[in-house]
Amino acid sequence: MLIKPDYNLKNIFEIDVEELKRQGIKAILLDLDSTIMVSKSGVLSQEVINWLNNLEKDFIISVISNQKNKEYIEKVKKTIWFNMIFSANKPSPKAIKEFLTEKGLKPEEAVMIGDRPLTDIVAGKLAGCKTILVGSINPTENLPTRFIRAVERSVIRTF
Repeated sequence: MLIKPDYNLKNIFEIDVEELKRQGIKAILLDLDSTIMVSKSGVLSQEVINWLNNLEKDFIISVISNQKNKEYIEKVKKTIWFNMIFSANKPSPKAIKEFLTEKGLKPEEAVMIGDRPLTDIVAGKLAGCKTILVGSINPTENLPTRFIRAVERSVIRTF
């Protein structure tokens, strides 16, 4: 099932990094908005910065985002210091596959982490990667967004 992640966690901080290393994961591909950054904020929390710094010790990291807003992308580029791919057109796996090829990695050596099953998880699955669905990093998301997330997750649980 393309929308069913390999792991379904509350947030990025629940990811078992040691387990990923045991599984031979070498690259961590991250969605941007609501996964590592409050949507449209352009700012990482100190907790996320610390988490990313720890990840960098053992993994190649890249943001894979559908974001197309040039002003926002420029703001993000001032915040994030590692590889970023924008206008990825997820759920298309093309950007993920190109990144893995560029880095000389096999799909099974990467994990795609994101907050949306229909974009992040499907793209990761189509690329042949492991996938981790996480809840939003924003604890105060608006009601319509929270409702959509609840529906997506209930669909996943039925499969």
